[in-house]
Amino acid sequence: MFKTLATLINGQNARAEDRVRDAFAIELIDQKIRESENSLRAAKATLASLIQRQRAEERQHGTLKSRINDLTKRAKEALDNDREDMAAEAARAIASMENELSVREATLDRLEQKVMRLRSSIESGHRRIIDLKQGAIQARAVRREQQLQSRMAIHSDTGSVEEAEELIARVIGKDDPFERSEILADINRDLNHDTITDRMADAGFGAATRSTADDVLTRLKSSKK
Repeated sequence: MFKTLATLINGQNARAEDRVRDAFAIELIDQKIRESENSLRAAKATLASLIQRQRAEERQHGTLKSRINDLTKRAKEALDNDREDMAAEAARAIASMENELSVREATLDRLEQKVMRLRSSIESGHRRIIDLKQGAIQARAVRREQQLQSRMAIHSDTGSVEEAEELIARVIGKDDPFERSEILADINRDLNHDTITDRMADAGFGAATRSTADDVLTRLKSSKK
């Protein structure tokens, strides 16, 4: 029983963590990019220190090699002048410097390997951060689209579209008040027997009660004569 409850609690915690990660995905992406940039800056500082140390070793290596060459020439001159004692002393110094030169050459080789590996890692990290930033731009665009779709879905769920359509139908379907007034006027005229007079006048019985198009046309023709 306890194991089952523990499994359920762990599952609920995992789902809650997923929801939090989804809600703050953009913020988490930005934070990871900042962390990556900080690591890259630290790696660049380390590379700069290695290169500086490498250059110092190269200078010391060059100086030591020059001293060995110079002392070798002097030792040869001493032998040519039968000063074997000075040549032997120079030989001991040359041997010591050659041993030091070997150590410095090994140090230079190690530094060169470290610089190459770190430089390659920095270049790779730099490209990955560029990809991350481009991905973050795309993620923001997708998130804005999702938020817009979510707002549209909310408005659709509340029936805003259907409500607007119903209101339009009610407005369009309402009776025309002007038409209603005309109908009422016709009803009143029928009740007052006004329409029978108009119909008889239109039929030619008695004087005309209203102007017609024929009357206007006849008047226009007579005015031209």
